[in-house]
Amino acid sequence: MKRTDLKHFSLAARSIHWLMAVLVVAMLFIGIGMVATLSSWHHTLLAIHRPLGIAILLLAIVRLAVRITHRTPALPGDMPRWQQRIAHGSHWLFYALLLAMPLVGWAMLSAASYPIVMFGGAHLPSIAPVDVRLYALLRSAHTYLALLLFATFVMHFAAALFHGLIRRDGVFSSMARSGR
Repeated sequence: MKRTDLKHFSLAARSIHWLMAVLVVAMLFIGIGMVATLSSWHHTLLAIHRPLGIAILLLAIVRLAVRITHRTPALPGDMPRWQQRIAHGSHWLFYALLLAMPLVGWAMLSAASYPIVMFGGAHLPSIAPVDVRLYALLRSAHTYLALLLFATFVMHFAAALFHGLIRRDGVFSSMARSGR
């Protein structure tokens, strides 16, 4: 079967996509909540944010492996080339951000000598030296990457709605449901 004959992403790709969509949206809200509040919720949100970030990192690695090893449906032939380039570029940007965000967060916490406690009490090892200046740099990087992730998510969501509701060209359904 040629790439152009493929109408839907693999079940693995679709499953990971939608699971990660829920986790990333949750993470964005948790991150905003952590920054916006200094109440007793801050520690609860932080306790969720750290292991959820590591879960997203692990899923991003699996997702990237699935993306590399499985064919994907072609974009519509009548879609302008510049839009196809933006679509492909934004997907690779997503992969980069979903890998970079948790790694930068982990390094940031390592630089501050804060442990990353996973569910069940397991601690992750430090991946950066303890250094207050490095912590500040990584904290800024984590914030800017989060803003870029949010902007990329909004554009991705808008494009999905455009393809699903206006163009109705099969792009949205290729990820939304299985082939029949």
